[in-house]
Amino acid sequence: MIPPLDPVTGRLPPGEHEGSWEEVVERFGWNEHRRRLLDGLADGMGALARAGCERAWLNGSFVTSKDEPADFDVCWDPTAVDLDRLDPVFLDVSSGRAVQKRRFGGEFLPNVIEAESGLAFADFFQNDRETGKKGIVVLWIKEQP
Repeated sequence: MIPPLDPVTGRLPPGEHEGSWEEVVERFGWNEHRRRLLDGLADGMGALARAGCERAWLNGSFVTSKDEPADFDVCWDPTAVDLDRLDPVFLDVSSGRAVQKRRFGGEFLPNVIEAESGLAFADFFQNDRETGKKGIVVLWIKEQP
């Protein structure tokens, strides 16, 4: 369950918060701009599911109270992914992932080690420059094992 946003910071409380797709739409799709981002997110999640991805972490200003977030940030679990079935767009990190941003409206990164911090992206996503820690949403793309 996705907890309420902090009324002061507009962010999720620290930690990983599991949520269903329906809950993400209900909680974060309150205006037309956000619903357009959700359409791109759904497109990307569908493509990942077709390649066997089972889990992803949703981050960024999209999971805050910001009315018009610029985009969303996702890291996806590569464990069960069939690379032969993975759309090459998910591995294109050129020009700041411009192709992903054009197609989906946000960025998708495999949950591997972020070079500068040495943390897996799912952990790196939980760091915040202003508050220290923040929350992210865990989406199970397929049924949990």
